[in-house]
Amino acid sequence: MIVVQLMFWLCVIAIGYPYIIYPALIALAGAVVPGRVNRRAAEPSVTVLIAAYNEAKDIEQTVVNKLQQDYPKNKLQIIVISDGSEDGTDDIVKKYQKDGVQLIRQEPRQGKAAALNLGVKQATGDVLIFSDANSIFDKQAIRHFVANFEDPQVGYVTGKLHYTDDNGTLSGDGCSAYMKYENWLRKLETKFNSIIGVNGGVDAIRRQLYRDIPKDLITDFVLPLSVLQDGYRVVYDDQVKSYETPNASMQSEFRMRTRVALRALQGVLYMRKLLNPFNYLKGSFSLWSHKVIRYLAPVFMIGALVLNVLLAITSPLYAVLLVLHGLAYVAAMAGLFVPLPQKMQKLVYVPSYLLMTNAAFALALVKLFRGEKMAVWKPRVG
Repeated sequence: MIVVQLMFWLCVIAIGYPYIIYPALIALAGAVVPGRVNRRAAEPSVTVLIAAYNEAKDIEQTVVNKLQQDYPKNKLQIIVISDGSEDGTDDIVKKYQKDGVQLIRQEPRQGKAAALNLGVKQATGDVLIFSDANSIFDKQAIRHFVANFEDPQVGYVTGKLHYTDDNGTLSGDGCSAYMKYENWLRKLETKFNSIIGVNGGVDAIRRQLYRDIPKDLITDFVLPLSVLQDGYRVVYDDQVKSYETPNASMQSEFRMRTRVALRALQGVLYMRKLLNPFNYLKGSFSLWSHKVIRYLAPVFMIGALVLNVLLAITSPLYAVLLVLHGLAYVAAMAGLFVPLPQKMQKLVYVPSYLLMTNAAFALALVKLFRGEKMAVWKPRVG
């Protein structure tokens, strides 16, 4: 039974490690030798790239938002890449061609990575900024972005994404809490060295560091890793602010989490050289801790539950743990499948969102082993 107990506690530790132990370790390391970013005001040429598919509802507000940035107009290029849109997105963008906005149509539809690869070929800016079609930047966002690139060690920057108008939905509350946690973790990773994974709707890269990404991979995961591989830092700046509406539908959120996880796992395989700690000590440590172990959590969760059942048969302590274990799952599943009053939803949205997220990770792992791909996306359901 000692071996079973050891396996159980290893599974428990593995589940909590990316969320608790890893942040504590890098917080300690960052406090001892902080990785500072030498930001300075600057005005390099900038290209904002917006990949869009059927975004007629949001694209006009997003384009106007970029035109109204506090940045010299003669140094700001805005390119919208329509990925086979069929809802009038293109016609809305064309209204702003007189203001210098460029429209590129990608046909047939191939996904975000292919769209950005296409857009970059017409980009003239020294700094490339990526925005989602529903991302609203703070008016000073571009100025804060470019200030980071005055540090010659910085190759990639991501900003702070705020989710707004969640309307008290389980998906909205969970998404907001998840993003607050991720932003906090990225702040710690920046002090440690470099972040692993970015907010894909509010990020930027030095033009010379951009490389074409295979269309089946996720750009906001592979690009930062390629920058790390090239010897530059990837940093988080909470002064770069962007606002989006979260998914109101848990089904839509689940689909998005599955797609992101699958493409990130494929990205890990594509950039597997970074997993070698002998070549990339800090980057490898963060990649294993923040991404790989987190995406394997469903395996550890199933293992912990099965082992807990086996141990409960012979030990009162583990019987009590099994009851608590079961109650946690019941609470999470109640939040997902039972129409609870809003006050009760507030009590269960964190475990419910985590259960949904790990179910998405599990499906992504299955799809990975099957060789499936999810290159295209659907607009966020707000």
